[in-house]
Amino acid sequence: MFSVKKVECITKTFRLPVDLVKEMEAVAQSKNVSLNNLVTQSCRYAMENLEENQNKPADA
Repeated sequence: MFSVKKVECITKTFRLPVDLVKEMEAVAQSKNVSLNNLVTQSCRYAMENLEENQNKPADA
């Protein structure tokens, strides 16, 4: 059965290079998704695909 899920979010401000933002805006528009959605998916993908030793804190 379909159920609507609400994802808890937080607002953060990040500084990104202008060229990266322009590229991401173009991709988001071409894929018909919001820039926020693309950034979220990109960050999730990056976190899930970190090498094993890169995902641990430096002091661990």
